Amino acid sequence: MSNIFSASVGKKLLMSLAGLFLIIFLVVHLGINLLIILTDSHEPFNIAAHFMVSNIVVKVMEIVLFGGFLLHMFYGSIVSLQNMMARPVEYAKTNYSQSSFFSKYMVHTAVIITIFLALHIFDFYIKAKFLGKVQEVIYDGKAYHDMAALVIERFKIWWVDVVYIVALFGLGFHLHHGFQSAFQTLGINHPVYTPVIKMAGIVYTVLITIGFMSIPIVVYFFK
Repeated sequence: MSNIFSASVGKKLLMSLAGLFLIIFLVVHLGINLLIILTDSHEPFNIAAHFMVSNIVVKVMEIVLFGGFLLHMFYGSIVSLQNMMARPVEYAKTNYSQSSFFSKYMVHTAVIITIFLALHIFDFYIKAKFLGKVQEVIYDGKAYHDMAALVIERFKIWWVDVVYIVALFGLGFHLHHGFQSAFQTLGINHPVYTPVIKMAGIVYTVLITIGFMSIPIVVYFFK
């Protein structure tokens, strides 16, 4: 029992838990980002963004989130390498099932997502918090970074939108397999519940992917 997290099953368990935490975060992140296109004013998004970076509870969760992402990426890499070393020779007959198709490219989509997140964090978070390159606005006598203006400015550039949308396809691809795989790793594998989880995973993936994609598209054409 003490060595469970050093075993392959333990690594998969930690990776799944971290992945589920990130899945929840995406819902919150999308909800805030949609304020940019659902309201005409920058104020709701700017206040929400300020709350996310200034509230002490959120700041602690931010550290947990970053740790969860690193944990998910770290153990995902280890598990993938272990699987590759365990099967150095390709099978003579490949399994072309839907699950194997999506799982086959989990590492590739993870790399795309990681590179995109690094650029995304620099482009928005670091510029605002450390480089002071975001203009400020005043609401009720209090200064806020005008993050909405920055987002709109970036999404008015067509190639930024293309990169963003391509990365979101990678995210959707990753989520489709990762959602149901996480529950399966946690032992939730039942003839009744598994199809429901798979359907929930598909619905979640579609909503999250389309939701995030809608932001650059609406901004570029209508803002």
